[in-house]
Amino acid sequence: MTPPPLTRVPWTSVLLLAALGAGTVRARRRLRAIPVLPLTPPPAAGVPRAAGWRLLTARGVEPDAATFLAACAYAEGEGLRVLDLLPADLPAERALGLLRLVDPARYRQDRLAAGRGAGFAVLATEEVLARAGVDPGGPRPDPAELLALTRRLKEYAADTTGLAIAPGLSCGGVGEPEGPARAAELRAQGLPPGALAAAQLGGLALLAGVAVRQGRWGVAAAGLYWLQPSLVLGGRRSPLRPAGLGRATAARPVRSLGAGLRTAAAAGRDTPSDGTVEAARAAYQEDLAAGVDQFLEPRRADCPWCGSDRLTVRVRVPDLLQGKPGRFTLERCGECRHVFQNPRLSPEGLEFYYRDFYDGRGGEGTGIVFGTQGAAYRGRAEMLLPHADPASWLDVGTGHGHFCNAAREVWPRTRFDGLDMGDGVREAERRGWVETGYLGQFPEFASKLAGQYEVVSMYHYLEHTREPLAELDAAATVLAPGGFLAIELPDPQSRMARLIGPLWLPWFQPQHQHLMPAANLREALADRGFTVVAEEHGPAHQGNDFFGAVALAATRLSPDPDRPWGPGPTPRARLLAHAVRVVALPCFAAAVALDTVRTAAARRTDGGNAYRMLARKDTP
Repeated sequence: MTPPPLTRVPWTSVLLLAALGAGTVRARRRLRAIPVLPLTPPPAAGVPRAAGWRLLTARGVEPDAATFLAACAYAEGEGLRVLDLLPADLPAERALGLLRLVDPARYRQDRLAAGRGAGFAVLATEEVLARAGVDPGGPRPDPAELLALTRRLKEYAADTTGLAIAPGLSCGGVGEPEGPARAAELRAQGLPPGALAAAQLGGLALLAGVAVRQGRWGVAAAGLYWLQPSLVLGGRRSPLRPAGLGRATAARPVRSLGAGLRTAAAAGRDTPSDGTVEAARAAYQEDLAAGVDQFLEPRRADCPWCGSDRLTVRVRVPDLLQGKPGRFTLERCGECRHVFQNPRLSPEGLEFYYRDFYDGRGGEGTGIVFGTQGAAYRGRAEMLLPHADPASWLDVGTGHGHFCNAAREVWPRTRFDGLDMGDGVREAERRGWVETGYLGQFPEFASKLAGQYEVVSMYHYLEHTREPLAELDAAATVLAPGGFLAIELPDPQSRMARLIGPLWLPWFQPQHQHLMPAANLREALADRGFTVVAEEHGPAHQGNDFFGAVALAATRLSPDPDRPWGPGPTPRARLLAHAVRVVALPCFAAAVALDTVRTAAARRTDGGNAYRMLARKDTP
C-alpha cells in the first residue's frame, strides 16, 4: 500500500499568520495599558490647578474645560510635564499606527524614546514650552505639525512625558490622512514615507499572493490582516471608539492599497520652497569650484602613531555617507598596525564634509539613529559600576547629549557635562541632557577644567580627531587623581573589515581620521599614567556590519536626488532613488538577520567591530 503524500507546509502563510497574530495581541495589550482620563477631575484632587499648563490642539479640535482640568490633574498627580491626549474617536488606522510605535508600559521611562502621540492635543507646562522655544499663542497647528511638536517636547521632558485617552475629546471630524498629508505626518514622526509605503505595498502583495496560492493558511493570514482593526479596537471594553470602525475594517485592503500608492507618489515632493535649498546648493557649488583636492593636506610618509615609514594602502573609498565628491585613502602602518587617513582632510575639508551631517539637513536623521542606541549607552555607563560612584562626568564629543541622557538611568546622582565642537551641545544643555555644555576643542579647555572631573568619556570620538594623542593628554589633565577615562573605538582589526571591504561602516570616510588597535591605545594610556582596569570587545560590538553595508551600497547606487551638493533633482533621479529603495528592502531584511547572528557570535567570542577601555588615572 502506497503511503499518502506528505502535505507541504505553507511556511510563508504560517509565518505571516504568526506575525500578524502576535502583532494583534501586542496592540490590544498596549491599548489596555494607556490610561483613561476621568470625564471630570477626581474629588480627591480638589480644585485642579490649570495655572502653568497650556493645551495645544490641532485645528478643528475643541476640548471642553472638564477635559483640560482632568488632564492637568492627571499630569500633576503622575509627575508629568507633557501629556499627549488621544481622542476617544481616534480613527482606526491612526490608532493602530500609534500602537505599533509606542509601548505605553515603557514609554515614559525610556529617556531616548521618540515623542509619540495622536496629533490632536498635547498638554505641556509653560516651563517646558519656554525651554523648547514653542510659542503656545501661535497659529493652531495641523496634525503633522503637532506630531512634530510632541517629538520635540519629549526631548525636553525625557522621563516626564506620557499618553492618556481623553473620553471627552473628539478629533473634530478629521479622518485618516492620505497622500501628501500622510507623508507629512510620517516625516513629522521621523519616519521615511517612501520606504514605509514600499513596505506596505510589498506586504499587501505578499498577503494577496499567499491567499491565492497557499490555501486556507494563506486565506487565514489575509483574513487576520483584514479583521485586525476590529480585533484590536472593537468590543465594549475598548477605551477607544473609532468612528466607522466596521466600515474601516471592511474596506481595509482597498484603503491600505490606495494609501500606500498615494503616499509613495507624495514621498519626496515636499522639498522646501523658501529658497534654503537653492542657497545651500549655491554655497556648495562655490566651495566645489576649485575641486576637492583643496580639502586634502599633503600626504605624509610616516605613521603618526609610531613614526614608521612602512605604510600600505588599507582601503580607498568615496564618501558613502552623504555622496559628496571626493575619494579617500586609509593607510596602515606595518609596524604598529595603526590605520589613518592619508592624505588627511584639512580643517576646511572637515568643515565641508561634516556640514549637513550632524546638523542642518542631516541633523534629524542622525538624531534618530543616536536615539536608537539606548542599550549601547547603558552598556557604556554600566562598565564603571564595579569601579566608582562618580559625582562628576564629562562626555567629550557628546553631540546632542544622547549618552548623558541615557546614562542618568544608571547614574541618577551624577552631574553630566558635555563638550563638542557643534552647536548640538547647546541644545543638549537646553534639553537638560547635560548640566553644562562646552563648545569648542577639548585641548583648548584642558587647563580651564584641570582636575575637575571624576570621569571623562570619549565614545566614538578619538577616531574623528586630528591629533588623538593630544586628546589623551587633555583627558589626563582634566581628570582628578584616581579618576577614570572611558573610551570606545572601532576596531580596525575586526574580521568584518576584511570581509566587507570598502562597505565596512566603521571606515566612516571621510570623517574617521584614525583607527587604533587596542594594543596601541593601552600603550598610549600607560605612557600618560593610566592603568587599564577593564576592556570589552564583544559587548562593545555595534550590530550594523551588514545593515551598514547595504545602506552604503544603496547610497552609492542612488544618492539623495535633493542633496544640495549634487547636480539637482530630476524625474529620472527620483525614479532611480525610489527603485533602489524598493529593491533594497529585502536586502535590509536579510542584513538585519545576518547582523543578529553576527552580534550573537561577537558577544560569545568577545570579538566585534569595536572595543571599550576603562583606565584609571594613577595617583602621583
